[in-house]
Amino acid sequence: MIQTEGLSQRFGSQWALQEVSVSIPPGAIGLLGPNGAGKSTLMKCLLQLLKPTSGKAWLLGSDIARAGRDIRTRVGYAPEQDCHIPGMVGCEYVTYCAQLSGMPFQDARQRAHEMLDFVGMGQERYRKVDTYSTGMKQRVKLAQAIVHDPEIVFLDEPTNGLDPAGREQILQLIRSLWKDHGISVVLSSHLLSDVERICDQITIIALGKVLMQDRIDRLKAQRKPTAEIITESSAETVMACMQRSGWQTTLLPNGHVQVEHGCDHLGPLVEALDQAGITPLEILQSPNQLEALFVQALETHDEPAS
Repeated sequence: MIQTEGLSQRFGSQWALQEVSVSIPPGAIGLLGPNGAGKSTLMKCLLQLLKPTSGKAWLLGSDIARAGRDIRTRVGYAPEQDCHIPGMVGCEYVTYCAQLSGMPFQDARQRAHEMLDFVGMGQERYRKVDTYSTGMKQRVKLAQAIVHDPEIVFLDEPTNGLDPAGREQILQLIRSLWKDHGISVVLSSHLLSDVERICDQITIIALGKVLMQDRIDRLKAQRKPTAEIITESSAETVMACMQRSGWQTTLLPNGHVQVEHGCDHLGPLVEALDQAGITPLEILQSPNQLEALFVQALETHDEPAS
């Protein structure tokens, strides 16, 4: 679906992408990284909205440098910034986007209304997009990105500015694109929770470099769930109790005991402590496996780009 070899993009003396080499199959793909990591730049290079400084890339099996125009007819894109045309009402705007993809007007208008129904736009579609709330603008951006039935859609921070209810609705819509309709999704976000809910693959980017790329389930399997135990008992007593259950323990600098328990919940830890007569003051669930790997990846790659 996506392949790059040494893809780099420089703006003046600053490298936005540095020797990015990835091979990504179809699916729901998360581009995860802090703001300024290079996620949007990578998407724009793949779409030929930016000409890479060096390197090669293939999208949908075609070289972007040779078949960029043809590729774009098979790709949807919702940029982070508002992309509507001032003065247009919602249904006119989505219809126009469909026509730009090569649809005849009648087909484009019908398809536009179908997609506006899909994203949950009611009578608002007959209002000017300029008057929309942030949530409605995100919905109409999603509608125009999929109106021509693309094989893959690039979504850049699609939940920005949304309240919790609006965010939940948009995420459910995005999730259905791949799960129910077979449209591959590339979701760019700095929010790990969004990526974890929607995507089955993840590519972590920071300072223009790919730090990690794999399926989420394989990444999670690399790190077992852990917890931090706080009690009035000695650390040695707690560690011995946990080790009898076959769990690996670590004495933290703050005197608490960290346990790599690998369980889905904390019940087995509480039961083991109770059987040993140890009363926990608090048991802190450590970040989930993916969050821990994300933090670790960023911490081990904090050198500034050159």
